[in-house]
Amino acid sequence: MTYFPPPHPSSWAKVTPAEAGLDAETVAAAARHAGERETPWARDLALMVTGDFQERPPWNEALGPVRPRGGPNGLLLRGGRIVAEWGETTRVDMTFSVAKSYLAILAGLAWDRGLFGDPHEEVRRTVEDGGFDPPHNDKVTWHHLLQQTSEWEGVLWDKPDLVDRNRAVAGHPSVAPKGTHRDLHRPGGFWEYNDVRVNRLSLALLRLWRRPLPEVFRELVMDPIGASRDWEWAGYRNSWVEIDGRRVQSVAGGGHWGGGVFIHARDQARIGLMLLRHGMWGRHRILSEGWIERMLDPCPFNRQYGYLWWLNTGRGLYPNAPEASYYARGAGGNLTWIDPEDDIVAVLRWIDPAAMDGFMRLVMAALGR
Repeated sequence: MTYFPPPHPSSWAKVTPAEAGLDAETVAAAARHAGERETPWARDLALMVTGDFQERPPWNEALGPVRPRGGPNGLLLRGGRIVAEWGETTRVDMTFSVAKSYLAILAGLAWDRGLFGDPHEEVRRTVEDGGFDPPHNDKVTWHHLLQQTSEWEGVLWDKPDLVDRNRAVAGHPSVAPKGTHRDLHRPGGFWEYNDVRVNRLSLALLRLWRRPLPEVFRELVMDPIGASRDWEWAGYRNSWVEIDGRRVQSVAGGGHWGGGVFIHARDQARIGLMLLRHGMWGRHRILSEGWIERMLDPCPFNRQYGYLWWLNTGRGLYPNAPEASYYARGAGGNLTWIDPEDDIVAVLRWIDPAAMDGFMRLVMAALGR
């Protein structure tokens, strides 16, 4: 029978590596590997938010909350049960761009409920707030925003889209320094990792739902999967808007300028397990399989990217993981790894990004690969 853990804080079933079909010594080596290879980022994350994104003042100013982080921690699931766990997995910390992948889930929940139709429709058809006006932004679709190909142009929460133009990320090169001018392509014609545009997606989703996105996420995802009440999702001091006479904060799609999702590894593992189970939690459907298929469809301009989830197409992202793997990735060494082929979910917090593939190599070795 398919296992789902009971609601937090009840005991989550644990199994030995042997019971999970894994070699015990190699699993222990994988856990040590993750626990001993701490990210080079400072534990005072305020230093990283204002100094590690290659931005000059005032563009580097933090607008949302920033808190010091803990040490390396994480867990490995197989069959939904905990096989290995290390560090303080109930410590709530920032997750940076892992929040983007949660925005993709919120977009799917909206699509499942008919709040927008074909993802290839222009956003302006359902969101009329001036952010998608001609002559350029009117061609932007939900699909573009979710694949990071929108080329949306403008200023949001005092941050211009220019701040993240020419941004190099995850081996995807740039031909010019970050934050310098680049002629825009037509919407849908170029892939670029741009946090201003992701925040524009977050605001558009808020306009669709007409209620705070953390409230929606709690009601439709986190409560049904039995997550804790310890997580939160923050925006910026200047990201407040009025919806139906109510003052609501538009949340950040990461911690680039502070804010975003603050959460612990165990709650992240629940989200990963829900997706591993094709959007189901027990007998309750959280997210449609149709949307998950769309999330995992590679972008033609970056085959390692889908709808705000990283993919391992051609094993190009992590050579030692199966090609069907997909990931929520955040700066500073935050990763949720979902491996449908092997019934595995792993959450890694504050590990050196250069050590992530080595962790996957050891897990595959524990499976006898």
